[in-house]
Parts: sequence; C-alpha cells; structure tokens
Amino acid sequence: MVKEQMGPVQPWWRIRMLWLVFGGPAVVVVASFALLFVAVRGGDTPLPQASAGADAQSPATQARNHAATPRP
Repeated sequence: MVKEQMGPVQPWWRIRMLWLVFGGPAVVVVASFALLFVAVRGGDTPLPQASAGADAQSPATQARNHAATPRP
C-alpha cells in the first residue's frame, strides 16, 4: 500500500482554522477577566434614598391610576 503525500506539514500557527479554534475562546476568556476587573473595581455607589415620602411617588401613582381607569 502506497501512502499518498498530502504536501508539506505546516506548523500549527500557519493553519488558519486553528486560530479560530484556539483564538476565539481565548478572546472570550480575556474579555471575561476584563469584565470581572471592571465589575470589582468600578462598582457604582448606591444613590441616597429620597426622603420626600409619598410626594415623590404621587406623579407615578396618578399616571398609573389614570391608565387603569376605563373609558366611559
């Protein structure tokens, strides 16, 4: 049986498909670490609660009640 020669064997970094196979997940891992860094280091500070009480919610309450009333 004669083995057919397929051509010269190339190193792995010369094969384009392997860049997709290894490069894609590698980019995802690097992006996840970048996102983790941003999330841990640059977290938002909570806003102080408005002490206005019911007056701060009255426009929203009026709009909700107006939307819920049936038309005559």
